[in-house]
Amino acid sequence: MKINKVQLTIILAGVYIFLQMTADIAAAKVISLGGFIMDAGMIYALTFTWRDLIHKQLGKKAAQTVIILAGVINVLMALYFIFVTSLPAESGWAQAGGQVSWEFIFGLVPRIVIASIIAEVVSELIDTEVYSWWTRGIGKNKPQWLRVVVSNAISIPIDSIIFPVVAFSGVLGTSAMIVMFFSNILVKAVITVLSFWMIYLVPEKKLYY
Repeated sequence: MKINKVQLTIILAGVYIFLQMTADIAAAKVISLGGFIMDAGMIYALTFTWRDLIHKQLGKKAAQTVIILAGVINVLMALYFIFVTSLPAESGWAQAGGQVSWEFIFGLVPRIVIASIIAEVVSELIDTEVYSWWTRGIGKNKPQWLRVVVSNAISIPIDSIIFPVVAFSGVLGTSAMIVMFFSNILVKAVITVLSFWMIYLVPEKKLYY
C-alpha cells in the first residue's frame, strides 16, 4: 500500500500525541507494585522510541515540532479540564461522589501536565539531539537499535527526575519520590528493551512518495 508524506506524518504524529495524552491522564494515579512506586503513565516510555521513528522518517525538525505540538495540546487539555471542573455539577451525580472524585483526579492533571511538559520537552529535545549526533557521527554505520538505546539512556533519567519532582512535591514524601525516580528509570528501561525493535518498523528508505 502506497502512502504519501502527509498520511505518514499524520499517523506518526497522531500516535505520539495519543501516547503523551494518555500518559498524562494515567499519571494522576500513583501505583505500588511490590517495592516499586511509580505513576501509572508507564505508556509514556514508548514515546522515546516512537520519537525516534519520527526522526528517522521525517527528520529532526519534524520530531522537534511534534514534541512542541504535543506539549501545546496537553496544555489545552489541562485548561479544558480546569474549565469543566468549575462548571456546576448535577446534584444527583455530585451526591454520588462524582464531583469529589472528578476534582481529586482531574485537579491533579493540570499539575501533572505541567510536570509532563517540562520533563517531556527537556528530555525529548535532548533525545533528539543525542539521536541526531549518534546517527550522523560514530553510530552512523552501527545497528539501528543502538541509536534507540543510546538516546534513551540519556533522556530517560532526565525525564524520570524532572517529572516526579514537579508533579508530586508536597504530595509524596522524599523517600517515596526517590523510590519513584528509580522505579521509573527501571520500568522505562524495561519498556525500551521490549520496544527497541520498533525502530525497524520503518526502513531507512522513506516509506512515503
